[in-house]
Amino acid sequence: MKSFYLTDSGIVRDHNEDSVIIVKNEEDNHLMAIADGMGGHSAGEVASSIAIGYLGKHFKETFHNMSKVDAVNWIRDAVDEINTLIFQHEKAHPESKGMGTTLVMAILTKDYLLFGNVGDSSGFVMKDENLHKVTYDHTLVNLLVSAGELTKEEASVHPKKNVLMKALGAAVDVDVDIFDCDMDISEILLSSDGLTGMLDREQIEKVLLGDGTVEDKVHKLIQKANNRGGTDNISVAYLIRGEEGEDE
Repeated sequence: MKSFYLTDSGIVRDHNEDSVIIVKNEEDNHLMAIADGMGGHSAGEVASSIAIGYLGKHFKETFHNMSKVDAVNWIRDAVDEINTLIFQHEKAHPESKGMGTTLVMAILTKDYLLFGNVGDSSGFVMKDENLHKVTYDHTLVNLLVSAGELTKEEASVHPKKNVLMKALGAAVDVDVDIFDCDMDISEILLSSDGLTGMLDREQIEKVLLGDGTVEDKVHKLIQKANNRGGTDNISVAYLIRGEEGEDE
């Protein structure tokens, strides 16, 4: 495996509310996750760091010899706990009221690949040199597209395209989408909407299929998103399976 992750504030925002991690445990299972925070008074970056900080520690401490069913329950329980931690922080820090975060994660073991998602950060896999989006964005426009009230083209330029229907910290009960993926994939990519809002799937795919190291491709994706406007924080976590060498 080779992996790399990076977050960038973009060229419009003056601070970064994203948090990102790739971590592996003693059994060589991998967790990748991105959280895109929201809320004033730096509360967004607090919410995203609560999510990613908890996930990384919890994965290393508790994710051992898990069946797929156990791993699905682990994801659900972890998301519930993060949601609780965000509400607890809000209660102790009233100035952070309204804070929240998206969360997308992938867990890769030798036996299975699972994605979990709340919000509009994205999870992709590369299979047979084609990039496929696994996750579903919990946005108002996506809901309208699913209902047949908007086309995808209309949704991409809709004035409310960034309105979220789900986020951690938005409601006491949170329902995480979980996706069970075919193991016949070569690469995993997670991103915040700062990337997917600037580059479409074909543009992302072209970078990943091009020349360069794992690090080169992550840097190139962020640079391209910034070149197209960089209107939001941009985070990318990228893993290639079957590469020689250790994780960095």
